[in-house]
Amino acid sequence: MPRESLAVKRRRAVAVLDRLAPLYPGGEQALLEYHDPFTLLIAVLLSAQTTDAAVNKVTPELFRRWPRAQELASASTGEVAEVIHSLGFYNTKAKNSILCAQKLLADFGGVVPQTMEELTSLPGVGRKTANIVLNSAFGHAVGIAVDTHVFRIATRLRLTSASEPVKAERDLLRIIPQSYWSTVNRSWVLFGREYCSARRPHCAACPTNDLCPSAGKA
Repeated sequence: MPRESLAVKRRRAVAVLDRLAPLYPGGEQALLEYHDPFTLLIAVLLSAQTTDAAVNKVTPELFRRWPRAQELASASTGEVAEVIHSLGFYNTKAKNSILCAQKLLADFGGVVPQTMEELTSLPGVGRKTANIVLNSAFGHAVGIAVDTHVFRIATRLRLTSASEPVKAERDLLRIIPQSYWSTVNRSWVLFGREYCSARRPHCAACPTNDLCPSAGKA
């Protein structure tokens, strides 16, 4: 495929998003179950290298026992690890969840902050987590949450050749108009699960087949 200009990539990216919009409505709603910004923050923190479905199985008990930063900050790592032990890296996630709650209390009065800089100052919180919390909890689309699905799809669409999610996000922010930022993650996660899977993408049935340079080659 010939080298594309930024304008051409932008038109193709927008065409993909417009086609997927009616298939995956819901805008900025997160795919994780949560009650408020704090429970969303912890749920996203727990979701690293783990499916949303797995996280949704453990969070009802987790949030029943520790519904706010005030309670979670006083929990022991062993207690939290026992509740979330079915998740990958559960010991590290338990520790980071408690440290995150403690820093929320110490620096933000137990309230989840609403800026990228403040959120990423919390233990275990990177740009992906911060983007999802800002978008889903507060309606602030300041970036695009690049998880494994978004990274894979952006690469297959040749919207980025970056080797890591943070750099891929920079490419996507240049290409995708800001009015679409709030819907990219949810739309592409669902699209990735249904069509553009990691091992066996369903290119023949894909609704964006004609817009994808990698169709049939993944």
